[in-house]
Amino acid sequence: MFLHAHGSETVLTHDASSGLHSIEVLTRESTKKLVIGQVEDQQPQVHYPKPGDFSKVPYAEPTWLVEPFASPYYSDSHRRLAREMREFTDKYVMPVAEKCEATGERPDVDLVKRMGANGLNPMRLGPGKHLAGRKLFADIKPEEFDYFHEMIITQELSRCGCRGFMDALQGGMVIGLPPVLNFGSDEMKKDIVEPVFRGEKFIALAVTEAFAGSDVMGLRTYARKTEDGQHYIVNGTKKWITNGNFADYFTTAVRTDEGFGVILIPRELGVETRLIHTSYSPTAGTAFVMFNNIKVPAKNLIGQDGMGIPIVLSNFNHERWVMVCGTVRGVRGICEILMKWIHQRKVFGRPLTSQPVVRQKLAFLIAQAEAAQAYLEQITLQMNKMSYKQQARFLAGPIALLKAWSTRVSHETADSAVQIMGGRGLTRTGMGRKIENYNRGYKYDAVLGGTEEVLADLGIRQAFRFFPKDHKL
Repeated sequence: MFLHAHGSETVLTHDASSGLHSIEVLTRESTKKLVIGQVEDQQPQVHYPKPGDFSKVPYAEPTWLVEPFASPYYSDSHRRLAREMREFTDKYVMPVAEKCEATGERPDVDLVKRMGANGLNPMRLGPGKHLAGRKLFADIKPEEFDYFHEMIITQELSRCGCRGFMDALQGGMVIGLPPVLNFGSDEMKKDIVEPVFRGEKFIALAVTEAFAGSDVMGLRTYARKTEDGQHYIVNGTKKWITNGNFADYFTTAVRTDEGFGVILIPRELGVETRLIHTSYSPTAGTAFVMFNNIKVPAKNLIGQDGMGIPIVLSNFNHERWVMVCGTVRGVRGICEILMKWIHQRKVFGRPLTSQPVVRQKLAFLIAQAEAAQAYLEQITLQMNKMSYKQQARFLAGPIALLKAWSTRVSHETADSAVQIMGGRGLTRTGMGRKIENYNRGYKYDAVLGGTEEVLADLGIRQAFRFFPKDHKL
C-alpha cells in the first residue's frame, strides 16, 4: 500500500502508515488529502473491513460467532440478527457515534427514527406484549424474540466504543419506558409508547438525586396531592439523569403522603433541566432536573400511589443486565484493539508480541472476557426460562453479582490497555483514541444502576435468604 498527498511526491509504505494512523483514519471519506492505492505486482498487506464483516482476530468475537465453535443458546434467527445488526451498526450507527462523541451533540434524531421504523427501538426493551403484531428488525418474529436477541442488539451497538453515545442512543427509553409499559394506564400507554418507539418523543428515568443514589429510599422529591385529588404538585430535583437534557417525559420517582410513587411528568409542564458535565461525552444529555411547583394531572400516576418502590425496583434487573451486556462487549472490543496493536508495534527492535509481560496481561484480559460472556449467557438463559416474577425473586442477586464483577473486569481492562498502549492510550486522537475514550467511560457502569459495593452486598444478602438453616460445618 502507498499513500501520498495531492500534489506531492510523498510516499508511505504500509509499515510507516500503519504506525501513524489507524485503518479508520486511512479509509474514512473525510481523509481527502490521502490517496490509497496498491503497488504494482504487490499483494495487499492490510485487511480493510467492510460494513458487516466479522473480525478474524482471535477472541475479537464471542465464541458462538466463530467457526467451528458451537453453542446451545443460539438459533438461526440469532445468527441472522447478528449479521444484520453488524451491518446496520457499521453503516448507520458508527459514523453518528464517533461524530456525537466528539462534538457532544445528542444523537441524530433521524438515526433514532430509522431504528424506530425498522423495529429496533421496541426490541431494546426485551421480549413482551409490546412486540405483539410488530414487524421487527431482521424479520425476527415477535413470538420468537428472547433475551439473547436483545443481548445481540445491545452488544452490536456497544461495538461503537463510545460509552457516552451508548447512553445517548435511547438509554433513557430503555430504563424510562418499562414502568409505563408495565404499570401505566391504557390511556398513558396510548399517548406515550408509540411516539417514543418511533423516535418522535424522548423519555428519561428520573430517580437519582444528590441525596439518593443507590439508596433509592432516600429520595426527597415530593408530590403533594391537591385537595380536589385531580393533580399532584411536584417539588424537588434529580441529578445525573441520562437523556434528561433532551427528554420530553420524565418517569419520576417521588415521595407522596402514601409513601412513594412514580409519576410521568411532561417537560412542557415547566420542568427545567441543566446539562451536567461528566467525564464522558455530553452527548448523553446527563442532566440536573428541577421540578418547581409542577402541577401534574393525577392520571399521570404510574401504578398505585404508595407502590413506587416496587415499581422502581422491578426495573432494575433488566437495566443492570443491559449494562452488563455492554460492559462485557466493551472489554472484548479493547482486547481486539490490543491484539492488533501488539502485532504491529515494535519496541527495542522487536514486536510487542515478544514481550512476556505483555502476553500475560492480554491473556488474563481475554480469559476474563470469555468468562464474563459465559456468565452473562448463563444468566440470560435463566431470564428466558423464568417468569418476570421469578426473575425478581431468583435473579436479582445473580445479576447484581454479575454486574459488580464485570465492572471489576472492565477496570482491569482499562488499566492494562493504557499500560500496553502507552502515551497513545492517554491521547484523545490517533491510534489510541478508543483506549483513551474507554478509560474515561468504563467507570460509569460501576456506579450507574447501583455501585459495585452495593450490588455485591445485595448479591450476598440475596444468597443468605436461600441459605438452609440446618446446614452446619
